[in-house]
Amino acid sequence: MAVKNINDSGRIFKSPVLEAMTKTHIAFPLTIFYGTGAAALLLSLTRFEQPVVTSLVLFVVGMFFFTLVEYLVHRYFYHMETDSPRKARIQYIFHGVHHDHPRDKKRLALPPLMSALVAAMFIGLYILAMGMPGLAFGGGFMVGYATYLLAHYAIHVYNPPKNFLGAIWKHHNLHHYVGDTGAFGVSSPFWDHIFGTMPEDPVARRKAEAAKS
Repeated sequence: MAVKNINDSGRIFKSPVLEAMTKTHIAFPLTIFYGTGAAALLLSLTRFEQPVVTSLVLFVVGMFFFTLVEYLVHRYFYHMETDSPRKARIQYIFHGVHHDHPRDKKRLALPPLMSALVAAMFIGLYILAMGMPGLAFGGGFMVGYATYLLAHYAIHVYNPPKNFLGAIWKHHNLHHYVGDTGAFGVSSPFWDHIFGTMPEDPVARRKAEAAKS
């Protein structure tokens, strides 16, 4: 997908009110999701007196489960087939605008109201599905979500670090600047390896070709 003006926001809605609701400072969703995750674990251990080991294990599993949800949503929803104007519009609102303007700091996360609704929805869903143990699981899921947002924000705003975390920058940049048909994991390339959607690294390919010649 071609990158347009990477330094501005573009425009999604004609209404200035709706347009303003598409933007947020990253601190708001991070506070909501990390706060919700920590509160859920604390409530699980105290108010609802869930076993400590069980709650901690479910919390960690919830964090890991988020990476799968992140991958699937990115691959099948954010990059859905746009075979109708309606689908194309939905895809652009939720993700296409980000590909057009990947350095727009204000559109790297959900606005506060939507963040709060999403947090409440997921926590409620996991409690409904699992009973009170779902509170710790949902808390871990929220922390996984927040960590993904933090990683995604850092990738688009800061230069890659000169350590092992630089691999995450490289992986996501492959998705944006080489081809958006792969590298759907953001916080981790794990599921791209599992599902076979790791894109070819053009730099590595050129090196391999040069070595053969």
